[in-house]
Order: sequence, then structure tokens, then C-alpha cells
Amino acid sequence: MRTDSSPGSLPAREHLPAAAAGTPVLDVVVPVYNEERDLGPCVRRLHEHLTRTFPYAFRITVADNASTDGTPHVAARLAADLGAVRSVRLEQKGRGRALRTVWSASDAPVLAYMDVDLSTDLNALLPLVAPLISGHSDLAIGSRLARSSRVVRGAKREFISRTYNLILRGSLQARFSDAQCGFKAIRRDVAQVLLPLVEDTGWFFDTEMLVLAERAGCRIHEVPVDWVDDPDSTVHIVRTATEDLKGVWRVGKALATGSLPLDRLARPFGDDPRDRDLTGVPQGLARQLVGFCVVGALSTLFYLLLYSGFRHFAGSQLANALALLVSAVANTAANRRLTFGVRGRGGAVRHQAQGLVVFGIGLVLTSGSLAALSAATTDPDHSTELAVLIAANLAATVLRFLLFRAWVFPDPQPAAPSPEPHLPEPHLPDPQRTWSDAR
Repeated sequence: MRTDSSPGSLPAREHLPAAAAGTPVLDVVVPVYNEERDLGPCVRRLHEHLTRTFPYAFRITVADNASTDGTPHVAARLAADLGAVRSVRLEQKGRGRALRTVWSASDAPVLAYMDVDLSTDLNALLPLVAPLISGHSDLAIGSRLARSSRVVRGAKREFISRTYNLILRGSLQARFSDAQCGFKAIRRDVAQVLLPLVEDTGWFFDTEMLVLAERAGCRIHEVPVDWVDDPDSTVHIVRTATEDLKGVWRVGKALATGSLPLDRLARPFGDDPRDRDLTGVPQGLARQLVGFCVVGALSTLFYLLLYSGFRHFAGSQLANALALLVSAVANTAANRRLTFGVRGRGGAVRHQAQGLVVFGIGLVLTSGSLAALSAATTDPDHSTELAVLIAANLAATVLRFLLFRAWVFPDPQPAAPSPEPHLPEPHLPDPQRTWSDAR
């Protein structure tokens, strides 16, 4: 993954101002490779549709991916015949490379792309880009898997598409529904921040962009589409699927190891209405509570599994201590990275040491509960032990969060501003004298 350049901050969402005369609001890219037969009808149909229905100035850019047939000549003829069409020639193949090249150089505030076969009904184009123009969303995608979408395609492609999106949801926690539909748009200011982080130059390009955008907190708008499969598509399904799975593994590994600087993509504070200043509520508390609860639930399950395993060869007190120790180390590491956003190895040993102190408090609570149970019942059954431990762990969890937030991972205090040095008043010229001299 590319981590050598600082991506900067995401811009605040604002309604796009009315464009100056001659400046397109929308730049629709049509990436092509050896499409001399379909390119002309596609672009003319798209141009006619935009001229008739789109209320803003637009441009259509044909991005030729090193075609070896007559595609470049067709693209040049279209650019000559239609004033809103231009042609860009790339000497290397790759849909992602074409989109990156054109989008990076475009001056239009909204950038889109669609496949040359026009499988997606063009009536979805204005709903696709409208949320980007209004400032409501950062990216927009057409979805063939939405409930109200109408799709005509074979069972094989349907199975592959749904399986791929299930893989994205399971492995990368993606929440968008359709990563592969060739019908997407993005605001140019957001693209300028995201594109340096996207590594893929082929078919996985837009999936990678969507995953990174979602992780960075961008709003992705989905538009149900009417879509008819192109039986003459030249996409190699097996090769494309293999490359996509390799991309999923690469992006998942980068996200898991924290090698992507997504923390630097935070939006300006206050852009979201939920980010308004609230008296007495520490910033980030809600997010930390959610992260801590998720980590805590997984840690509790891990602890109970360990306890049940250790209980086969050790007494309840020893099994509890061992299970709590192992789960506490894992819990501290997970909360450090996921809940409180601490990255890198700096301070990791100190954090684990403090986490062990918190573990000691939890051990006292749970061990005391087991001791009280043993005093009350001579031979308690296993289910009763687990119920007591769950109740004790809930109490220890609340205390653990408070200690983690206030002691182990406290919010860094802003440095006090240094007093500004006293500077003498600047000598301003007498405006009357200056005007007299000028005469």
C-alpha cells in the first residue's frame, strides 16, 4: 500500500457553487480497450442523454487503455464531432490507471465513470451525482443488489457478484452493497485526497477506493439501478476474480497492521451536525464506548473459553487467574489499537504494565466472587460459576473502561500557548503625506 505521501485532510462538504461559463460540473470517464465497435454508439447516446436531461455543463472523456484496434481513431472522431467530448490516450492497460490519470487531471468538481457497454440505465446518472453536487455525500455508486434494483443477468455472474460482496463484508467489514457495478462518482476534492492511497491499477481499483473511503469516514451514496448484462463483455471473469481476491488480502493486511494513514483523513470538526460542541461530553467518548464494548464482548467470550479449557486440569481459582491474565493482555492490546487509536510501539510496554494493574483489580473482583460462591455453596455447578463470573466481569468491565480512559490511555492535553513576545507598534506612514508625495 502507498504510505509515502501524506494524504491531507478531507474537505468539508459544501454545495458546489454555480460553475463559470464553459467549466464543466461533471466529467464522465468512459475507459475503453479495443472497443471500436461499441464506443461510437455509447458516447453519442451518453452525450444526447446529458444534453437533454443534465442541468449543468458536462464533459465526456474517453480514456483509451492502449487499444490496438481502431478505438483511438473512433475516439478522435467523436471529440471532433462533439464539443463536450475529449479523448485521452494511455500507453498502458488498466481501468484503474485510466481513472486515476483522468480524474487527477480533471478540473470538474464531480468525477464519474461508466462502462462502455452502458449496461446501467442512464436515468440513474442524475440521481448518482446530485448528492455530490449538493454536498450531501462524498462518493456515489450504482447498486445492482439494492431491493428496488432491476437486473437482468445470468446465474453465474449473479453468484459471483453476490459472493464477492459477501467476501468484502466478511473480510473488510464493507457496508456498501455493490463494489463492482461500473457506475460510480466522486467529488474531485475527495478524490485528490484518496487517490494517492489507492494502489491497484486494474479492476480492483474502485473496490479499494470504496473501502478506504468508508474507513476514512466518507459518506457513500447508493443508487438502485436498472442493469442489463452485456453478453459480449470481454472481461475475463476468473482472472479478474483472482486479482480481486489478491487485492482484498492486500488491503485487509494493510488495514490490520495500521500501515495506511487513514487517521490523517479526519474531516474538519463540525462538518457533521453530530460533531457540535456538547457541554460536559468529552470528545470521542461515544466512539470509544462502542469500541470498548465490542472488544469487551469478544474478550469476555475469549475469557470464558479459556476458563472452561483451564478448568479441566486446574481448580477454579487458578483457571480464573490464567484465563484472566491471557485475555487481559489481548484486551489491552485490542483497546490500545482499536478503541483509543494508539498506533506504533511507543509506550506499548507501559500500557501493558498498566493494563496488568487493571487486570489485578479485575482478578480481585472475580476471585472474590468465586470465594463468596464457595463459601455459600460447598460444590457449585459449572453453570453457576459461569453466571457469577459473568456478573463480576461486567462490574470489572465498567471499572476497566474508566481506568483505561483516565489513566492508561488519557487524551493528550493540548500544550499551553506560549506568550507572544511584545513587539513594538509598527510605524505606519501618514496617508496624507504619502498621497502628497505620490502627486
